[in-house]
Amino acid sequence: MNKIQAGKLLNFKIKNMKINKIISFSMGALMLLFSGCEPIVDEELLINTANFTDVELVATQSAVGGNEITFEMNTSNVTGYWDYMIGKGLTDRVTVVFPVTGTFDFKYVGTLGAEFFEKVIPVEITKLDSPVALEWAALLGDDAVAGQTWVFDGTSGDNGLWWYMASGGPENDPVWDSVWWNAGGGGDAPSDVNGKMHFDLDGAANFTYYSDANSGTNELGTFVLDTDGMTLKINGSNILGSEEPRGNPGGSYTIISLTPDKMILFVPDNAGGTGWTWIFKPE
Repeated sequence: MNKIQAGKLLNFKIKNMKINKIISFSMGALMLLFSGCEPIVDEELLINTANFTDVELVATQSAVGGNEITFEMNTSNVTGYWDYMIGKGLTDRVTVVFPVTGTFDFKYVGTLGAEFFEKVIPVEITKLDSPVALEWAALLGDDAVAGQTWVFDGTSGDNGLWWYMASGGPENDPVWDSVWWNAGGGGDAPSDVNGKMHFDLDGAANFTYYSDANSGTNELGTFVLDTDGMTLKINGSNILGSEEPRGNPGGSYTIISLTPDKMILFVPDNAGGTGWTWIFKPE
């Protein structure tokens, strides 16, 4: 090998060494960059501070078989709320006047620390010794757990008043029995005219909608009956004849009357800009 060839080889090795150093430096910088982006997490694992079997639930009736009940959760290190079907108590102790008779499983929903749980306590109510609104028994029938089914109080084209446009809307005073258009009785009935809806307190305030009474297909929801404000609200479904633009998409209806043989509901200002009235009867 002559001097020229030896010089070229030496230069080539020097260049390769510089390139390798640059690559090594770049890779190291990248590793530092990505490792610097990784979050530093101080993990604290949740642990249970109580056992499910130790959770003590107590239900005390003001009288034997009475409908005024005080619910208590007496276990420390447990948090949650009482679900008594017609409402919720957001404390460990709550007193409730239940509106119907029967045997019910009332529920406490809580956390043990690392996991959630539900636990029930059964209560038998045999008398309504504390006053309650009569609308509850009217809606649910003689057996609140089994519940009651409601249907339209009429058939398509029968000239009866059971699903009709009424006075209302932003420019008129709402009057539920001021008939502007007798839709159902005049033959323009809703698509679910032959349907039904069922209300019960079987573990919850259950609402079940059937578009056709003879069909097994149903839609499950829940209901809230406010006897002070006289409203009925359906969650997760809607009442019969609620098709646009007549019903309320929010599922809330004013109760005009609720008796054992008739339920009259009203929306004063629907999407069509009018009022609308529904009249139902027990099946």
